[in-house]
Amino acid sequence: MLSERELAFIAIHKDSYPSVYKFVCRRVESSHVAEEIAADVFRVVWQKWVDDSRPDLAYLLTVARNLVGNAYRSRDRRQALQEKLRTTAVQRFGDNSENVAVQEAMDRLREKDRDILQLAYWDDLGIVDIAAVLQCSESAAKVRLHRARAAFRKQMPAGADPTTEKMGV
Repeated sequence: MLSERELAFIAIHKDSYPSVYKFVCRRVESSHVAEEIAADVFRVVWQKWVDDSRPDLAYLLTVARNLVGNAYRSRDRRQALQEKLRTTAVQRFGDNSENVAVQEAMDRLREKDRDILQLAYWDDLGIVDIAAVLQCSESAAKVRLHRARAAFRKQMPAGADPTTEKMGV
């Protein structure tokens, strides 16, 4: 049996989600990101909702705006780090080195592919540990790693076989 608070929250979500989602969608690059942020809006509201008053749409959109800002700052920090890594590789090894090619290939990967490759090769984790970090089964971790390796191979320039062999791809 649901409590009154839970029923009220369900009603708020049902009434407000389309507006929150549209608001976020106009401010981010993909519908997937918009869905995640819109869901986070309601997570935050649920966690901070203490009295019987119903949060209005303006409050929900303020929370959404703050979460969109957090997402942009996170993206900017990630891009700055990737650029710093690339610049360091160029300075240390030259523009045409395998290290730069690897960095550029990693930059072009989807975030989840990049993450699992970094867990496997940068952090030197085995499948059991990767599965624990990603909170999935070992079988799922193996499949994800296999797919990420294949995606990485596609991003590498022709003739980069020594690097991909080092990575086990």
